[in-house]
Amino acid sequence: MTFLFIVNWLALLLSLFVVGCILGAAFSRPFRRTVVEVVRRVTGVKLARSLGNPIIRPDKHLWQTEAVFNPAAAIVAGRTHLIYRAIGHDGVSRLGYASSPDGIAFDERLPYPVYVAVTSSSLPNHLRRYSPVMYGSGGSWGGCEDPRMVLIEGRVYVTFNMFENWALRVAVISISEEDFLAKRFYKWEGPYVLSHSGRDKNWVLFPEKMRGKFAVLHSIIGDTDDRVRIEYVDDLSTMRERQFVSPDPQKVPDKPIAWHVHVRSAGPPPLKTSRGWLVFYQANDAKEWQKYKVGAMLLDLDDPTKIIARAHAPVLEPDFHYENTGKPGIVYACGATIQGDHLYLYYGGADKVICVATAHLERLVDSLLKGKDADLEPEPLVAP
Repeated sequence: MTFLFIVNWLALLLSLFVVGCILGAAFSRPFRRTVVEVVRRVTGVKLARSLGNPIIRPDKHLWQTEAVFNPAAAIVAGRTHLIYRAIGHDGVSRLGYASSPDGIAFDERLPYPVYVAVTSSSLPNHLRRYSPVMYGSGGSWGGCEDPRMVLIEGRVYVTFNMFENWALRVAVISISEEDFLAKRFYKWEGPYVLSHSGRDKNWVLFPEKMRGKFAVLHSIIGDTDDRVRIEYVDDLSTMRERQFVSPDPQKVPDKPIAWHVHVRSAGPPPLKTSRGWLVFYQANDAKEWQKYKVGAMLLDLDDPTKIIARAHAPVLEPDFHYENTGKPGIVYACGATIQGDHLYLYYGGADKVICVATAHLERLVDSLLKGKDADLEPEPLVAP
């Protein structure tokens, strides 16, 4: 009797131990992360993150010790070039540069900023510092933020948000492709302010002229849910003189569209595919309203103000630790490229680091047009 009692107790303890191990594994972070990625592959049009993320982090140089994020991207002369936002201890946003032969491993990174906006501020000197608590704009109180980059007819154009005395304007600088590749960044032309007085940010250029004019996507909030706003202009330096409506997303009431209730702005410049302009954008849903997530849509090739398809769920969400260590819940895309048959999306994680995610381009476009999820078969990217 005593022997059987001891055996039963030992069996019970062993069972509890096994169950505990199973539960421990099930609720561990690596296991949860694996489950999340498997579910994404099965149920969603999701982009696969690089296994090397973050691909660029803050470093020892004073102008980028605190944060590097929200990179513009373009392929020029066979290399992927990033122009990214950087913040140092002084709380000023500047633009940095890095490049890569494959879009994943960035073997070139300049130790100095490639552009610094000349701005003024009435802020007392003791408050001119990096502080995500005081300054919600990535911890910065001034400078140039969130660049977007395109190559048009032999010139590189970079739009960015100019932050000065708590006012936001959209500006553009440009440089010849030759000077860009030679890193003669002292030859930037501009900045030319594109926007009116008020709060404007995150305008992007289409990567080609339309009817001989620059096409500026200045708002993805149109008069109707299936329209965006584009302004066509001969000379970017005179755009601020034009009269057109560009709604401030902060003042537009929440409205359920696709998966989100609040639209922020376009992410990277549009990417041209054979079946439409692919546009990624930032938005918030009702369930996790404080998180920035990335959506996708297609614009008509003949009439790019017309939205012909949307993803019915976010294509990128802030689920990984490097998207929550800093300002929690932030994935913010400003750059994208097409390499072969794959899309590369470059984004800032938690307003702190630079990351990349990818998907098979044609399968992504298929899924948008068919209105249902497709098997994108993304392969996680890792630097060699």
